[in-house]
Amino acid sequence: MVETAGVRHRPRVEGGREEEILAATVTLVAELGYDRLTMDAVATAAKASKATLYRRWTSKAELVVDAISRAKGCPMPDNVDTGSLRGDLISLACGTGGFTDEMPMSVMAGLLTALQHDAELQKAFQQRFLAPRLGLVATIYQRAIDRGEVSPAVDVELLANTLPAVIIHHAFLLGVEPTDDLILRVIDNVILPAARGSQAS
Repeated sequence: MVETAGVRHRPRVEGGREEEILAATVTLVAELGYDRLTMDAVATAAKASKATLYRRWTSKAELVVDAISRAKGCPMPDNVDTGSLRGDLISLACGTGGFTDEMPMSVMAGLLTALQHDAELQKAFQQRFLAPRLGLVATIYQRAIDRGEVSPAVDVELLANTLPAVIIHHAFLLGVEPTDDLILRVIDNVILPAARGSQAS
């Protein structure tokens, strides 16, 4: 068994079975939430044995994060260069894997509580799921900086967190489903004026 950079690589499940297990896991996280999810439930839904699961994933946290990072139901948003900050943010937030995509948002709802008290889940989630997406957002804002769309005085890290913060607040605290209209309002009335260092007119 090979170890690289502290990550233990375990043998993959043969054929298309691994994808089926990952898909079943994503569906169950969305339906049950992380805390109620069990390896037994995944094994039953995927028609696999628990032994098969534990040969591939050492824990529930490892399986869930692998599933939400790789399964087709939670795709990584596309890195589309539209030529403008506005266009890039719309593509990111409203496209496949974005805030208006039902499955990723349902999965996020199923993980939120557990992320606050499960250190193993939190660490794996940040490293495997969140980090690539934050990297994509950083790329989008760097392109905007290079084009001169963002004022040098702007706190880009804070600005980059604004859209997800507003959407998550609406979705999980106010119970308002994310829509293209809401996303456009945040981009046009909050993010773009802030990026220019000005207020919305």
